[in-house]
Amino acid sequence: MSQLPLRTEDTADTAAPATESHHLHRGLKARHMTMIAIGGSIGTGLFLASGATINSAGPGGALVAYLAISIMVYFLMTSLGEMATLLPVSGSFSTYATRFVDPALGFALGWNYWYNWAVTIAVEIAAGALIMKFWFPDSSSLLWSVLFLGIMFGLNFLSVKGYGEGEYWFALIKVISIIAFIVIGLAMIVGIMGGEAVGFKNFTIGDAPFHGGFMAILGVFMIAGFSFQGTELVGIAAGESENPRKTVPKAIRQVFWRILLFYILSIIVIGLLIPYTDNRLVSADIENIAVSPFTLVFEKAGFAFAAAVMNTVILTSVLSAGNSGMYACARMLWVLAEEGKAPKFLSKVNKRGIPANALYVTCLVGMLAFLSSLFGDGVVYIWLLNASGMSGFIAWVGIAICHYRFRKAYVAQGMELRDLPYRAKWFPFGPIFAFILCIIIIFGQNYNAFLGETIDWNGILVSYIGLPLFLLLWMGYKFINKTKIVPLKACDFSQESKS
Repeated sequence: MSQLPLRTEDTADTAAPATESHHLHRGLKARHMTMIAIGGSIGTGLFLASGATINSAGPGGALVAYLAISIMVYFLMTSLGEMATLLPVSGSFSTYATRFVDPALGFALGWNYWYNWAVTIAVEIAAGALIMKFWFPDSSSLLWSVLFLGIMFGLNFLSVKGYGEGEYWFALIKVISIIAFIVIGLAMIVGIMGGEAVGFKNFTIGDAPFHGGFMAILGVFMIAGFSFQGTELVGIAAGESENPRKTVPKAIRQVFWRILLFYILSIIVIGLLIPYTDNRLVSADIENIAVSPFTLVFEKAGFAFAAAVMNTVILTSVLSAGNSGMYACARMLWVLAEEGKAPKFLSKVNKRGIPANALYVTCLVGMLAFLSSLFGDGVVYIWLLNASGMSGFIAWVGIAICHYRFRKAYVAQGMELRDLPYRAKWFPFGPIFAFILCIIIIFGQNYNAFLGETIDWNGILVSYIGLPLFLLLWMGYKFINKTKIVPLKACDFSQESKS
């Protein structure tokens, strides 16, 4: 088993010139970890897609879907927290899969996750360029994209603290915006702002609150799942946390209640203030910030320049996602190289504790993916995007499987559960519940393609292309390297670092 050593010092001024002997630095503080956990799951999914979910399933249906996903995410985060607190490594669930399930699964999860975020970087820089068109309609998209990619690269290249600080402030802007939205929205509901009290009127119009029935809720369930992706970043960041045994459990405990507060209250406010029949809800996207449900509520409260304000907030969300993607990609690629599952040159770490080569490759792939959107009507780009569509859910399935095996192996080797630095509640219900829900989401990505008079094979291919690619990685590595499931008593709990 490859060792993934981590240096506890925050700086290395006396280090020799950069070689492969350097290690990652533990430079992320408690406040960084908290904001990484919170900010990772608050983005355009909430600011833009939330309106479409209410339009599709009614305010009650959207609320049920987001509540169910919140509970699932809670179990996934406690599962990840239990493993990351005992074994804080940057490889996170990829390394855990190698140790507790099968090296082939670890290989597939690692490359799947790297690919997902590498394409996401391209998505975010393209989105950032579109947002800037709001203020500078005649400007060059390529110019903005290069600028934003440079910012993301710079924050990650300086030091792990650079990433942590960038994510802290990006996330703080999002959190402040949502709190302001909720306070103003609640004031409008009871009639303190924006004219007469709305109350529960919009929950009773038409066939609200559950418009479209169960199938509509199922459809919204998929969208809600995408909105929460990114919370698992706290597990990867644990490998560079100053004191993971304290900061990881704290971040995990806080993230559920805060995300529940932000998402659930936001959905309630939007559903109470804007009728689900309002067609503007379904029109919100990156190119049309003016119809974001957040913008609509702020405008209803009488705030001028609401679209400009939300445009700024959404831009920070885009930069935050790209910043996190760059970080996650570089660390995952570095770990894969350390474990012999990627070219060795990617394991090089400079004197500031940055996996520089992995960062360069990630940056290059992100830019190439973006450039593919500019040529040939973006056909290649669309396929890249579709292939990464369910990667986040596959990673979540991996977390659930890893935690189940982790706990079983821990007990099988005679260790006491009370000795775990952080213990996930409701085992084994938690990981099993999360596993089942993720599987439902994965296979329900495009259930409509199966329901017509004829099966929509093109729709199925577009929606599910990521699944066979993942299975090809898994089975291919397994066949070539003849790997087997790791017996419970042979699972590796060795400490790679001492906090």
